[in-house]
Amino acid sequence: MRLQVFCEDRLGLTRELLDILARRNIDLRGIEIDQVGIIYLNCPEIEFDEFRQLMSEIRLISGVTDVRKIQFLPAEREHRELRALLETLSDPVFSVNLSGKVDMANKAAFRLLGCEESAVLGETANNLFPEFNFSHWLERDNASQLCRQVVMSGMDYLMEVMPVYVTDSEQRDVLASAVIQLKQVSMSHLPTTLYRTPGEHGFEHLVGQSSKFRTLVNQAKKFALLDAPLLIQGETGTGKEMLAKACHQRSHRAEKPFLLVNCVSMPDDAAETELFGCAPGSDHEGKKGQLEQADGGTVFLYEVGEMSQHLQIKLLRFMQDGTFRRVGEEKEIKVDVRVICSTQKNISERVTAGQFREDLFYRLNVLSLTVPPLRERPSDVQPLAELFLNQFAAELGQEHPVLEAGVLDLLNQYSCRGTCASFAMCCSVP
Repeated sequence: MRLQVFCEDRLGLTRELLDILARRNIDLRGIEIDQVGIIYLNCPEIEFDEFRQLMSEIRLISGVTDVRKIQFLPAEREHRELRALLETLSDPVFSVNLSGKVDMANKAAFRLLGCEESAVLGETANNLFPEFNFSHWLERDNASQLCRQVVMSGMDYLMEVMPVYVTDSEQRDVLASAVIQLKQVSMSHLPTTLYRTPGEHGFEHLVGQSSKFRTLVNQAKKFALLDAPLLIQGETGTGKEMLAKACHQRSHRAEKPFLLVNCVSMPDDAAETELFGCAPGSDHEGKKGQLEQADGGTVFLYEVGEMSQHLQIKLLRFMQDGTFRRVGEEKEIKVDVRVICSTQKNISERVTAGQFREDLFYRLNVLSLTVPPLRERPSDVQPLAELFLNQFAAELGQEHPVLEAGVLDLLNQYSCRGTCASFAMCCSVP
């Protein structure tokens, strides 16, 4: 039962009220004291006769003007209102206590993590958001609101961390907890002044749960730490470029450029200039090629299997000693660049057919990764479907849709799910 006691502001009145409850062996579950002269009590239900006697005894206390039974305490009502408001938000919201553990989260947060409430509440915030040290932030004397970019389930979010302060008896602001709100955004809409994590295009953007996917990512993470050339093979749309970027971001070259050269879309002379640059002429100042611009970083050769024989010869020389010449120039330039290539073609067959140099193939194929198509890893259909739907929802400014029962079965049967790209197109169809 909940009681509302109207009273004067008299020293010792609350004590007398609590003494009555103690004499009657009535457990006190909660108490609130309003500044306008109202005391709220939360106690277990009692028999009617005992309740009538309790009300009479409370009214006899000096300074008590009235007492009545109510359905809820003000704090209970406020808590329910705030909870209802949280559940209407499409953005995930978490509350973190001073121990760095999650005290509360809304339904959007549980959906994002793919976990039940029991698995999230009590979890350490550092485990949920490893890119931000909550323990260190909570220990600060003047913790202030901040914003960080984080990646959750392959999606980019702006994480707003807001400190919650309460005023103590000496009128000082004391940190009590923190509230975290995740706002989903696309990379193109991120503020340029926002702090970005080193893993902006890292492995956390790659989504999947199948054994083949995990094996691929684990192997790629090992190869990322090496400087040897890497050849990534796989069908169109399987994410070879994303994997190459992730390897670059995990390497010691992450702070240096990652530049792409498309070996398919340009004519031979344009591709040569793009890759190696050109010497100054009478009507231009010359141009640095991608190899020169990427010094210290990574050059990604997209569809290297389509490279012409002429370019293959020039690339082979660069792979041998790290030197090259700009088009129309005799001076040699030496750079420190890691080469990562991708191909959807079987280069071994092209070598046999005389369409690709065998010596260049062995130079590029020091390390090799093969990205399996989606049809070979059906357990990745659901997380990818959730990822693509969330991306489209963010772009359209709509609430995240929920997959109904039976939809996943239809997606598993979709004829174009061989690659992630075609599967994304499937998920975008209304």
